[in-house]
Amino acid sequence: MPTLICDCNQTMPLQPKALGAALNENLSLHSALCRREAGAFQKAIQSGDDVVVACTQEKRLFAEVGEQTEGATSVIRFVNIRESGGWSKDAGSAMPKIAALLAAAHLPDAEPVSTVTYKSAGRLLIVGVLDKAEQVAALLSDTLDVTIFAQGVSSTAQAAFPRQERQYPVIGGGDLSLNGWLGAFEAKWTKNNPIDLDLCTRCNACVAVCPEGAIDLSYQVDNNKCTSHRDCVAVCKVAGAIDFNREPQAVTEAFDLVLDLGAQPLIALHAPPQGYFALDVSAGLASPGLLATVVKLRDMVGEFEKPKFFAYKQKLCAHSRNETVGCNACIDICSASAISSEKSRQQIVVNPNLCVGCGACTTVCPTGALTYAYPRASEQGVRLKTLLSTYAKAGGAHATLLLHSQTAGQQAVETLGRAARLQKDMQGVPANVIPLALWHTASVGLDLWLSAIAFGAAQVAVLVTDEEAPAYLEGLAEQMRVAQALLNGLGYAGVHFHLVQTQNVRDLDASLQALAKARPVVPASAARFAVAQEKRSTLDMALDHLISHAPVALPEAIELPAGGSPFGSLLVNADSCTLCLSCVSACPAAALQDNPERPQLKFIEKNCVQCGLCATTCPEDAITLQPRLLLTAQRKEARVLNETQPYQCIRCNKPFGTLKAIESMLGKLAGHAMFQGAAADRLKMCGDCRVIDIYSADNELKITDIR
Repeated sequence: MPTLICDCNQTMPLQPKALGAALNENLSLHSALCRREAGAFQKAIQSGDDVVVACTQEKRLFAEVGEQTEGATSVIRFVNIRESGGWSKDAGSAMPKIAALLAAAHLPDAEPVSTVTYKSAGRLLIVGVLDKAEQVAALLSDTLDVTIFAQGVSSTAQAAFPRQERQYPVIGGGDLSLNGWLGAFEAKWTKNNPIDLDLCTRCNACVAVCPEGAIDLSYQVDNNKCTSHRDCVAVCKVAGAIDFNREPQAVTEAFDLVLDLGAQPLIALHAPPQGYFALDVSAGLASPGLLATVVKLRDMVGEFEKPKFFAYKQKLCAHSRNETVGCNACIDICSASAISSEKSRQQIVVNPNLCVGCGACTTVCPTGALTYAYPRASEQGVRLKTLLSTYAKAGGAHATLLLHSQTAGQQAVETLGRAARLQKDMQGVPANVIPLALWHTASVGLDLWLSAIAFGAAQVAVLVTDEEAPAYLEGLAEQMRVAQALLNGLGYAGVHFHLVQTQNVRDLDASLQALAKARPVVPASAARFAVAQEKRSTLDMALDHLISHAPVALPEAIELPAGGSPFGSLLVNADSCTLCLSCVSACPAAALQDNPERPQLKFIEKNCVQCGLCATTCPEDAITLQPRLLLTAQRKEARVLNETQPYQCIRCNKPFGTLKAIESMLGKLAGHAMFQGAAADRLKMCGDCRVIDIYSADNELKITDIR
């Protein structure tokens, strides 16, 4: 696969021989690949091999040249080595990182997954004050079918009246609600306005005659001001649009797109549905973000597709058993409200149309029931291993992996690189900090972070911006506390995981410089395992490597934070537990087991995901979660948490329950009138003997004796 590196005006101290040795390729530098040396690019893309171009600035130009080049069949990939390292103050030491970035760029694209389709016919609902809504509608009505839901008029309406000409359908009412997504929004409201806007001719006679000023220029009556003079009804006899005796009517209407200009957004989510936009237009057409939103809306007609970002395996899900809820991690963290509970079916439901692909649900899922599908964890693992192994091969040390988003995070990294080139007091991205763009920073968690350390990274940092919802930051921090506790407990001193939150480029520069100087303890050799799609399998392999290379003698167990731990034990109160074994049937991970031969509650700690279903199900509240990682061989073995003597039938001596359970039942029913004498003795019998005793008793009243 040819690699083309362009260093315009020789602004980077590149070493082509060192880079070529790391990539097993003869490299040559170009200084004007997009201009006078374009022939080299054209020759490369005619080879049929995938081509990597180390320049992202001229992507568009290279694409155009590729389209115009006869016989060009190569797939072209682009990678940024300039802002990410070539323009830093220690760029001379950045060859291992640049080699790693080039090697990762050679990897194939992620395998395709199933897609989610949206269809939009351009039916747009604009919600807001009428005069402002009409101003925006004028920018969109030539492309979209606009309907306005009027919410009064703005305070400046006397200086800028709404249009008298009826250009768009205008609706109104109360209790407006909205749900759905691009191409499938459903608006519901109550049509309770005494003025029928379909019949209204906008003659303004009602506005002029109302003594209380209860009717504004959106032709809706303010009931708080109206004192029932009904002068408006008298002047509207010809049109007959005003009727205060009209019954409120529930209305539902479908739209493809929604532009919400109201004071309070109808959908107050950090990640609203596709096709929904909420803006503050208090500054009119000069309002920030309005122009960009208008451009987006004009393009949202037709059929659109996005990847289905998640995969769900119900059999692994710890959300619910027997309609009892245990784990709610994915539901609680989703900023798009795309995940809901279906506890009657022992599962969660993810709406793919609402899912924005952040992957936070997969990060906090303790079992791996939810996994990130595009790209898959296995594909991300290959990328991590390629980056870190190439970096080490090229002579790099103390690698820090910087995970960031493809949008705001990428922009922050590139801004830092340009600032370092132009300003003497800025350092830029350090030589040992390797940026890696993700679709979303919340999509990678504990399994891949620990794998990165096993593969040779000294630190993993996640760069977050205003894109991330507060719940995502809390979730990432919680997972990092668990990961750090694991490493420190294994004897790897220092801080290995960082959540980098910066407000400006100088803060980012200072944060990355501090990271570059840190030297936490890491395994002596890099792991070679392949990241699996199953989260628990990857965690086990990463931990096995970290445990086998631990720098100190290992403790028996590592205590973990209570929040977010996917590992742990259970503490059972033997005095309270009756061995009813309801916890065994509730456990989704087969961590709790019974013994068919005798009354025992057994536990395999390796299988436990700390979902809490057992504790929630236990009728005696006898179970407590104990987050920890057990490091002895007992972790993988079944051990007895509680056991008791079996209770034998007083008639046939056959064991049919536990001593504690029968004693508990007898104690609770001792004062009950129906369980005295012989009836109380039957509680001590097995099912067969109980039936025999009932039918053999001479003084027992039978149903056949009742006449």
